[in-house]
Amino acid sequence: MRSSCRAELAIVAALALALTACAAPTVRPTAASTTPAFSAVPVVSSDATPQTLAIGGAANATPAGAPADTLTIGGAAVDTWNGWLPDGQTFSPFDTGKQPVAQLDPLLLKAIQEAARVAQTQGVTIALTSGWRSEGFQERLFADAVRQFGSVEVAQQFVAAPETSRHVVGEAVDVTGTGVSDWLIRNGAQFGLCQIYANENWHFEIAVDQNGRCPPLRANAAG
Repeated sequence: MRSSCRAELAIVAALALALTACAAPTVRPTAASTTPAFSAVPVVSSDATPQTLAIGGAANATPAGAPADTLTIGGAAVDTWNGWLPDGQTFSPFDTGKQPVAQLDPLLLKAIQEAARVAQTQGVTIALTSGWRSEGFQERLFADAVRQFGSVEVAQQFVAAPETSRHVVGEAVDVTGTGVSDWLIRNGAQFGLCQIYANENWHFEIAVDQNGRCPPLRANAAG
């Protein structure tokens, strides 16, 4: 009798063990993930369409002539075209009706306008291809560079990320025009304007020291 009971108990124990092994594993809760304001490398969406952009609470459609918005960039997606200028177009430092000029830092705006006045008397016309850019637009440019060059590390040498770009805070301009870069490299310091990167002779910022001298050139936007 005792042997029979022991056998039955052994069978019950074996069944219990088998049921435990087959039970679904316990799912442990994980900490909630956090989503950054925008991703370092935007995600390309195959079915994206032009979006309506918010500027100071007012709606602003994608500019005429701009390609369809194909980037999903988190919180920065609301301003992916602010500061945009179509390829091949330029604007005057005095055209404060244009967003890239209107939102420049006042000190930089005054400097580039003063430089433009003096340059004009010497037969050099300063035009701009870029000034202030929104965070979202800078993220768009950075993402394009990542795709073009194949890596974040190489892209950073040519296009600054939104976190470090001086365009996003209105403290940089890109110039164009016959002889403009050479003229500003020679004369810009008297207005406070300096070339910053050795590989970008069109990019100028207010950067003179207390003696009115420009700092040594950095190799590129990455350092």
